[in-house]
Amino acid sequence: MKKKFIHLALLPVFVMFVVAACSCGCAGNSPASDPGPVINLQEMSVQQLRQGYDAGRFTVSDVVQGYLNRIEGLDRGGPQLNAIIAVNPDALKIAAGLDAELKAGKPRGPLHGIPVVLKDNIDSSDAMATTAGSIALRDSYARHDSRVAELLRAAGAVILAKANMSEWANFRASYSSSGWSGVGGQTRNPYVLDRNPCGSSSGSGVAVAASLCALAIGTETNGSIVCPATNNGIVGLKPTVGLVSRSGIIPISFTQDTAGPMGRTVADVAACLGALAGVDADDAKTQAAAGNLHADYRLFLKADGLKGKRLGLMKNLMGYHYRVDALMEQAVAFLRGQGAEVVEVEGPKEGPIESDSFQVMLYEFKDGLNRYFAGLGDGAKVRSLAELIEFNKQDPVELRWFDQKLLEQAQEKGGLEAAEYRKALESMLKAARDEGIDKLLAQHKLDALLAPTGAPAWKTDKVDGDHFTGSSSSLAAIAGYPSITVPMGFVDDLPVGVSFFSRAWSEPLLIEIAYAYEQGTKQRRAPKYLVSD
Repeated sequence: MKKKFIHLALLPVFVMFVVAACSCGCAGNSPASDPGPVINLQEMSVQQLRQGYDAGRFTVSDVVQGYLNRIEGLDRGGPQLNAIIAVNPDALKIAAGLDAELKAGKPRGPLHGIPVVLKDNIDSSDAMATTAGSIALRDSYARHDSRVAELLRAAGAVILAKANMSEWANFRASYSSSGWSGVGGQTRNPYVLDRNPCGSSSGSGVAVAASLCALAIGTETNGSIVCPATNNGIVGLKPTVGLVSRSGIIPISFTQDTAGPMGRTVADVAACLGALAGVDADDAKTQAAAGNLHADYRLFLKADGLKGKRLGLMKNLMGYHYRVDALMEQAVAFLRGQGAEVVEVEGPKEGPIESDSFQVMLYEFKDGLNRYFAGLGDGAKVRSLAELIEFNKQDPVELRWFDQKLLEQAQEKGGLEAAEYRKALESMLKAARDEGIDKLLAQHKLDALLAPTGAPAWKTDKVDGDHFTGSSSSLAAIAGYPSITVPMGFVDDLPVGVSFFSRAWSEPLLIEIAYAYEQGTKQRRAPKYLVSD
């Protein structure tokens, strides 16, 4: 595959210039008369931002303006990544308030002044709609923050923007193009622009990869954090279901849904996870998190975190791409060199598990979405799944490329008391947990399992849809157990990751393993916005 650069010689210079010169207020924001220092935000970590604030090298307002200018230069202009669906018009006002707190010696914690992008299925009570990418919700403004947004604000983060996503978190059509939504259009992969960013947290992954923000929050039901993380060369952590509240997040599955942090480093993700984790009276799943969560996951960032670990390489989740397998072999050699023992294991067949999971999702999507719609204001365009289906039939954009077969299948289902639902739920949890991850760990005396996260990004195709060739997300996702993906290397110019997953509430262990692997291999590199010839 031949590629060429798109504005690459001038792009970094252009973005730096915009930071200094965009004093008229890019992206609808008006900075103070002094445009502030020129800051190179590319690849800047959360720790580096906090150190800069503490040393007085720049302010939160400077950084927020810098990210807004990167959005203007890279997302709306330049390579037109299309990762951002809306910018927070109050971002600079929020930044000014946080600067005042810092000046008064009252920092809120490690996320104070850190710009964060939310996936656009996460409610935030500001001047940005929460759309799930759907035109039916284009003008739907949340009356209250989601619990995730509330916690981020309390930690001092700046909610900078909303990220484009696969519409309805990719649970709409019989086939689709990940990263496409009726509201936001198609998000592009920053490494090779005609390649797919993967979904459904596609915009979140791209925004982090292109340094349009410091951190992003994605959501996952099955693969929607780890797949955009691997396709965009970043770190993504899917927590145990119940560690992070889903209150105020447009749902698919009560059993499988979770929000989680996406960042350029394991340390950034760990810093964010501590702010998100907690018990929420409005989300019954979080009750089990009591006694299983930590206020600061940075405590588990150990450079020697691989020493003495016993890991299971899941051979049944390999073999779909020989170059990915070769990178996996290199990863295993590194793990062993760092004192880990790696043994080959075979996991359960995922077909029956995924079939049961699909039935569960159909039932829970209908129930959860109708509950979400019921909580919208009187001006909502749709108030039920049935009304959404009818709305889409009348809209000229929504069914232009893809159908709504999954919406229609969900609408045909009954309530959660149905015998079919209860049987599928029991079967899938037993297969994924008791006979799946738990059994593998116990049988082979393992700390965690590992596998390639997925294949290299495919070419985006709105005619035939996505072209997945392999992934490892399903077992942990269906079990509701945590997983983390870390950059493992490149196939030509396309990044791929390695995933580590284990039993419920094992985030500290996975962070130890992932951090030690990341620090020893340093596979992350910034995108170059290539285009295929």
